[in-house]
Amino acid sequence: MSALWTSDEVQAALAAASITAPFEAEGVTFDSRAVGKGDLFFALSGETTDGHGFVADALSRGAAAAVVSRDVDGAQGTLVRVPDTMKALVDLGRAARRRSEARIASVTGSVGKTSTKDALLAMLSAQAPTCASVASYNNHVGVPVSLARLTVDARFGVFEIGMNHPGEIEPLARQVAAHVGVVTNVGPVHIGHMGSEEAIADEKGCLFAGMADGAVAVLNRDDRHYERLAGRARHFGVSRIVGFGRGEAAEARLVSCSLQDSGSDVAALIHGHRIEYRLGAAGEHWALNSVAALAVVEALGADVVKAAATLAGVKASPGRGARRTLKFGAGTIELLDESYNANPVSVRAMLAVLSRTKPQAGGRRVLALGDMRELGEGADAYHAGLADAVAASGAAQVFLCGPHMEALWQRLPPSQRGAHRPDSAALVGDVAGALEAGDVVAVKGSLGSKMKIVVDAVVAASGGEAGR
Repeated sequence: MSALWTSDEVQAALAAASITAPFEAEGVTFDSRAVGKGDLFFALSGETTDGHGFVADALSRGAAAAVVSRDVDGAQGTLVRVPDTMKALVDLGRAARRRSEARIASVTGSVGKTSTKDALLAMLSAQAPTCASVASYNNHVGVPVSLARLTVDARFGVFEIGMNHPGEIEPLARQVAAHVGVVTNVGPVHIGHMGSEEAIADEKGCLFAGMADGAVAVLNRDDRHYERLAGRARHFGVSRIVGFGRGEAAEARLVSCSLQDSGSDVAALIHGHRIEYRLGAAGEHWALNSVAALAVVEALGADVVKAAATLAGVKASPGRGARRTLKFGAGTIELLDESYNANPVSVRAMLAVLSRTKPQAGGRRVLALGDMRELGEGADAYHAGLADAVAASGAAQVFLCGPHMEALWQRLPPSQRGAHRPDSAALVGDVAGALEAGDVVAVKGSLGSKMKIVVDAVVAASGGEAGR
């Protein structure tokens, strides 16, 4: 297997680079904690940390070389000296994109972009070598790192692009230069920074900047911003637009969806061809995103029927809807972990899943929610507005934390109130102490609300994974 990058290739990509010794790199990273043997480590300077302070450690752990912009004391190994390490990372990502013959998809949206990216990775990698963004590597660092990891033999690439401020998507989209771009939806996510949903839609529409000739835009036909997004796509030169959704106007249409706790049985029409498949993740939002992903597969030129057959193995990941059955007392509890992020759209989707999840005999539905962040002046109203969905979820007890969740707390009937605390650390004892065998407990909140510690507390209070 050939190296991902040789020192000669790095030299050509980074014209101003000075390299102390030849090397071959098998990977690219900027996180010294994740350095593996043979990685090319970029010492990036951030607001709070400077990667140059970790160069010596990265080299001692087997990094093939380190890209630096200044001298580093104690560094024993190969150095690639450049004027600006961040620019060098972008340049290497661009070089990877130029040399690649892969068909490339880019993914954005207010909700569902990571799960859609993961579904595409599963479907495409079953057919040919495929590279994709890991986790949520979708920002000004994550996108060029992901591109720099694009292997020469890859036939497909899938790259997630995110934003929380104006002007962030277009430069990343131009780096990716995708053949197909999908916008899952537009909602009031980061609206505190963006000002309006229309501004969010315009920013998401920048996904189509710099796309390859003959590019395809895959857009949510049910989204009220569809025409606005389509206009943005045409503005950037995209001529073929494929709509996905539930309505008959959608070229990729969700015909039916039988929802169960463990997944869904889905029927879809993809450009008139009916496909039936099993989806391993629960929730109608997953089903709709799977139809979007199949539209992307078709636009990339891969086999849609084969792709659909792989979706039975696609599961929600930890923090994004993963389910765990845990021993608890004389029985078990089921944990629905959505602790990674939250916004008004995704919270409602999770509550719909909770409503369909049946507790065991004698058990209840228990809900723990942390603040949804970056909602601006309307934050309290967005939180209070969840009251109807919380009621419909069938939650017997609701535990809330954060200042904005106070607005929802005031809307709950006394019988449903578990506790409201200032933060997740203060909430863990309430949630863990309230659980009983047979319960289903759902946990969700924005990353800044740190709801993972509630998940960890539930796991710690249990007897471990059931069946082990």
